[in-house]
Amino acid sequence: MGRLIAVVLFIALMAPAGLLAQGWSHASARRGAAAAGVEFVPVSPSATAHLDRQAVHGRRLRRLGLLAGVAAVITTVVLFAEASVFLWVPALGTGLLAGVLLAEVTRPRARWALSSPARRPRRGEQISLWLLWTMRGAVAGVVLSTVWLADELGRALTVTALAVPLGGWLLAELALARVLLRPLPADGADVPVDEAQRTWTAHLVVGAASVLALLPLGALLLRAAIDLDDRVTSDGAGLLPVALVAGGFSALIAGVLVAGFLLTWLRPVRQTSPALA
Repeated sequence: MGRLIAVVLFIALMAPAGLLAQGWSHASARRGAAAAGVEFVPVSPSATAHLDRQAVHGRRLRRLGLLAGVAAVITTVVLFAEASVFLWVPALGTGLLAGVLLAEVTRPRARWALSSPARRPRRGEQISLWLLWTMRGAVAGVVLSTVWLADELGRALTVTALAVPLGGWLLAELALARVLLRPLPADGADVPVDEAQRTWTAHLVVGAASVLALLPLGALLLRAAIDLDDRVTSDGAGLLPVALVAGGFSALIAGVLVAGFLLTWLRPVRQTSPALA
């Protein structure tokens, strides 16, 4: 009976990864609708110039993030020698995701006329609240797990485990505040272009911050499960390691899935010829 309960618990705790994948799959439809909205309006010099400027800015910051990731890999090699091989992918990935977040936080302002009186969009028009709160929940989970394991991790790992997801979360919230508080364009063809750009930014920063939180959270939960094995003293507590393992694998799988969907959002918003021309 105990094994059956453990299996059911394991499956139940793996379900959030599937739900998150479904949420990001629905976001793909939102991306398609936003891109179609841009294609269905006449090409305007201001919108084209704005999108080109945004694309160039994004590429520059992401390349800077890639260079930062390479520098982090070199630093780990100098500090840890052969043991650093396990840190190469996390260091490079963190640099790349930091570049994505910085690119969205520092995007140049649009130069078209703004609505007067100022009109602002609702958060639900930019991104699903389910995805947004999942990101925030994952960050909270990392913080709690790191505090719980602080004695076992040591000072350096504890600081790193807190700094990476919290830094990503702060950058994401800044970018989300920008796209929420900035007034909408006055009217015309600039409106769907602006809406598409806001949608892209919201999904990019939420996706990047989610990956920076979910992957460390999965690793921490698995570490906690290993450390807890020797401490189980009662029958009821025997399910806790199973829950930690299932939660750890679920977080890792969710992080990888979100990273896969994030790649599809890196393509910049483009405006070519009107679809109905």
